Amino acid sequence: MVRFPSDEWIKIFKEELNKNKSYEEAAKTWEGDFLFVVTPDEELKEEVTFYVDLWHGKCKDAYLVNDNKTAAFIFKGPYSNWKKVINKELDPIRGLIRGMFTIEGDSKVILDQSKAAQELVNTASTIPVEFEV
Repeated sequence: MVRFPSDEWIKIFKEELNKNKSYEEAAKTWEGDFLFVVTPDEELKEEVTFYVDLWHGKCKDAYLVNDNKTAAFIFKGPYSNWKKVINKELDPIRGLIRGMFTIEGDSKVILDQSKAAQELVNTASTIPVEFEV
């Protein structure tokens, strides 16, 4: 089991994403990088940010961000909502539409890549995690 959010988790996510043939196919036209921002709530005390560089069905890089980093997209939401996404209790696109997450960047591009987004979630949900307490 790996703790979410952690540097170890994001490294495993990158490895698993690069093995996922369904993601590779769904994201074959995707170009762009993300900052995934996990904001504090009742369960998490400090903000955590992951950088993920996605390119044509592969993850070129993924790591925990400790400084100012820019990316084409910033997907942000509270820890409790991230837990729901990883546990496959919440679709990230639906969460975005319902205001449970925010996105900076061209949201039309994200909506056009909903299958790729779903495969990101499917990959994240295969990693055995333990959550902050």
